[in-house]
Amino acid sequence: MLFDLATVEEIAGALAQKLRALRLQQALTQAELAARAGVSERALRNFERSGQATLETFLRVAQALGRAADLEALFELKVRSIRAMEQASETRQRAPRRVSADKPVAKPAAKSVSRRSSR
Repeated sequence: MLFDLATVEEIAGALAQKLRALRLQQALTQAELAARAGVSERALRNFERSGQATLETFLRVAQALGRAADLEALFELKVRSIRAMEQASETRQRAPRRVSADKPVAKPAAKSVSRRSSR
């Protein structure tokens, strides 16, 4: 799923399914994970089903599954050089138009040379 194009609800649902898959991969029941995370089974069950949870519940579950360190990358500042920022702000220029092979190219009109007859 491309998070850039998804709604908040779709992202929340996708994150919940990923955490559920991690729970199953670690062979944990909902009760066991809820106990490890310090949340109620109901909160965990609701989160896995609907993707709705408090931020605290989400963080506790991620931490209990050993994935809290992965969240740090979300908020790392990406250092860019001044030149890269300048290039990003420059306006894009259009390429010159190409002449289509299907369309005939208009030829310049030939100059007419008038000859006067000399008598």
